[in-house]
Amino acid sequence: MNSVRKLTLAIEDEVFEAARRLALERGTTVNQLVCDYLSDLVASRRRAAAERLKCAMQEELVEVGPITWTREDLYRS
Repeated sequence: MNSVRKLTLAIEDEVFEAARRLALERGTTVNQLVCDYLSDLVASRRRAAAERLKCAMQEELVEVGPITWTREDLYRS
């Protein structure tokens, strides 16, 4: 289960009111708009990092050596 953190933001009144109207139009809350935006931002960075890694591997900029471990090695204390 994911934990939830509370966050206090300082937002100009005009921006907050516009966000509140947008949230009402979408049937959600300003809190959910902010959560969705941050989630999308993080997901976008992760996708970009994965794409850079994929390109580096395709261009053979990253070398992956032979696997010298077993599945059991990973779970051994």
